[in-house]
Amino acid sequence: MQISFEGNKKINAEFNGQIIPTDQTQQAGGNGSAPAPFTLFLASIGTCAGIYVKSFCDQRNISTHEISITQSMNYNYKTRLIDQIELKIHLPKDFPEKYKQAVINAVNLCAVKEHLKNPPSIKVKTEITN
Repeated sequence: MQISFEGNKKINAEFNGQIIPTDQTQQAGGNGSAPAPFTLFLASIGTCAGIYVKSFCDQRNISTHEISITQSMNYNYKTRLIDQIELKIHLPKDFPEKYKQAVINAVNLCAVKEHLKNPPSIKVKTEITN
C-alpha cells in the first residue's frame, strides 16, 4: 500500500490499483471532499459485517433488499476513544426465524472484527530515499 499527500489535508492510499482518497472535515482544516481516515476505519467494520450478511443470505437464496445494518458508536470522553460499537441487523418480517442467530454468527466472523480482537503490532520507521 502506498500513501501519498495530495495537498491540504488530502491523503490517498493506493492498493492493488485502487485509490482510496481521504480528507479532513472543514472544521479540521480540510475540504471535506472525502471521508476522514478514522471514518473509513469505522466504515470498514460495518461494511465488513455487511458482506458477511450478504454472503450468508446469498448462499440461502434470501433477498437482502429489505435488510440493512445500523452501526452506532459510543465515544468515551475520559479516554477520548470509542469504547463500544454496536451493529444492529435490521431484518424483514419474513426473514426465517431459524437463521436469525446464524446471521449474527456470520457477522461475528468478519475479518475486521477479528483483527480488532487481536490487533497487529504497528511499527513505524523512517528511510532516507534518493
